[in-house]
Amino acid sequence: MCGIAGFIDYGKSLSEVAGEPILNRMMTRINHRGPDDCGLYLESGMGMGNVRLSIIDLSGGDQPLSNEDESLWIVYNGEVFNYIELHDDLVKKGHRFKTHCDTEVILHMYEEYGAEALHYLNGQFAFAIWNNKKKECFFARDRVGIRPLFYSNINGTLVFGSEIKSLFEFPGITRHFSPEALKEVFTFWTTLSPRTLFEGVSELPPGHCAWYRNGRLEIKKFWSLKYATTSTLFNGTPDEALDQFKYLLSDSVALRLRSDVPVAAYLSGGLDSSVTTALIKKAAPGHLNTFSIGFAENVFDETKYQNEVSQYFQTNHKSIVCSASDIADWFPKVVWHSEIPLLRTSPAPMIGLSKLVHEHGIKVVITGEGADEALAGYNIFKETLIRQFWARQPQSKIRPLLLKKLYPYLPNISQASQGMLRMFFGYKLEETDSPVYSHLLRWQNTSNIQKHFTTDLNEHLKDYNPIEQYTEMIRPDVEGISSLAKAQLIETNVFMSGYLLSSQGDRMAMANSVEGRYPFLDYRLLEFAGSLPDEFKLKGMNEKFLLKELMKNEIPKSVLNRHKQAYRAPILEAFIGTKVPDYVSDMISCESLTASGVFNPKSVNNLITKIKTASFPSEVDNMALVGILSTQLLFNLFIKDFRPLAEREILKGKVRNKYR
Repeated sequence: MCGIAGFIDYGKSLSEVAGEPILNRMMTRINHRGPDDCGLYLESGMGMGNVRLSIIDLSGGDQPLSNEDESLWIVYNGEVFNYIELHDDLVKKGHRFKTHCDTEVILHMYEEYGAEALHYLNGQFAFAIWNNKKKECFFARDRVGIRPLFYSNINGTLVFGSEIKSLFEFPGITRHFSPEALKEVFTFWTTLSPRTLFEGVSELPPGHCAWYRNGRLEIKKFWSLKYATTSTLFNGTPDEALDQFKYLLSDSVALRLRSDVPVAAYLSGGLDSSVTTALIKKAAPGHLNTFSIGFAENVFDETKYQNEVSQYFQTNHKSIVCSASDIADWFPKVVWHSEIPLLRTSPAPMIGLSKLVHEHGIKVVITGEGADEALAGYNIFKETLIRQFWARQPQSKIRPLLLKKLYPYLPNISQASQGMLRMFFGYKLEETDSPVYSHLLRWQNTSNIQKHFTTDLNEHLKDYNPIEQYTEMIRPDVEGISSLAKAQLIETNVFMSGYLLSSQGDRMAMANSVEGRYPFLDYRLLEFAGSLPDEFKLKGMNEKFLLKELMKNEIPKSVLNRHKQAYRAPILEAFIGTKVPDYVSDMISCESLTASGVFNPKSVNNLITKIKTASFPSEVDNMALVGILSTQLLFNLFIKDFRPLAEREILKGKVRNKYR
């Protein structure tokens, strides 16, 4: 895994000599993504670089890398897991290789097929290929957005990088929050791609590629997840579906074990990580390192199940115990790496976990993300079905009570009366024809945080309705598919790509130079799951039905049959009380809130008072607290106090320069 950055200036105002220190600073900002090596390629008006985390072909995969005649140069972040098969095909076509790495395979695939090469790649990637003859650059990002890629046009120069902080090292860039982005985050938990939190900075959306030619950027979609309509559903038997699913998942795990360094696994104690652990042990029966997070607060802790699975598979297991004070201490670093407001503290333990992995000399971990989206594992899918069932008899006093079973860990819901459930879950109950019906309630609850915005910000945003915008965007994609499939598509495209794979995936692992690999996000498996009838995924209220059938007698029954426990982390204990770090009170002080101009100081003060005096603070208030604090930290880290790197701080001694 790596980090990339660069710039293209057709006006050629930047020479190689002038561009080198700028590119050095850009690469230094993301050195955590690749501490093993750094290389630059520069010519007049253009430069690109790579910081490398060496995983495949440790001695021969240095970047930037060229083809035989040096007409194409690549910088690349990611892994293409089927590179061995692609390499063999390319050799048969006459291509000559100087390394054994997947980076060179991508370069020759592009040389052979152009943009069509992307359809052959099975992996997680973001890369840039500079065509020295045509003086144009080709960019691409993997299908579901596992690896990030950002860009900005700064006074006629296209600047790109794996993280936004790298772009901010380029001279002339301004740093301001986008008001529309703030409204999107406090609706969807993330921005709508290609928008980012910062005005003038965009991301290349998942499943897209782009060409930059003569000062113009042309963007094209090369893949999107499709769900089957009634007429195109998989029509085989459950056993046939199980056989196909078993092959795809097993092969996906086997491909993701390809590495020239040891591959470990995260083990949460839930179904998904237990499945990946089981399949790793089948594919490679030898020594396996597993890593887990435990919590000092019992309500969040799954240590019992983690230890049980570890003992069952005889893994070499390491774990950390995360406390509320740890979360508070780590939170500023978490926000720095996330580069977007957070509404949960869940990413914080993940940065502690990746630190543990790094300290044990491990660079690669396999994780279970994607299973819940592909196989309908989240409560939001069950909640949608229950609300639709309730909507058929809106006055029923019994049907709302079904919702209590979904959230036993939330006192405000598990102990709520029928009337309270009706008030909380009844939002737009009967609008079942809406393309986004499944998420209307979640988005409404999150949008309530916007009442803490300043009057000026709300006035500026009064005519912008992100839910209406997204509804129209998604309408063609959900035509003719089931209610469950609609919910899955939204969860995958918005929450998973924009939040989960970023704030809890790539960013928290790469903060400690660790690469995550995700077998459930193999595009073949996602496409197959999208073709399945609903009951193969959510059978009644039994989530991930096909996966559970596959793993009968393969993992401990206690894990297979346990009630799904959402991954959560402490909030109030971390940020409310007498022992919290000083930065918390500093960030939510009247002075700091006024400086950022996002939140109303009086409203925030009332929120804090409400939380401190409530027996069970609401989930919306908890989210508001985290959202306000993380936004304030972002303002201070990236706008108010952002300091470009000094000459003495940039990478020294390990930078390789390649000039035309």
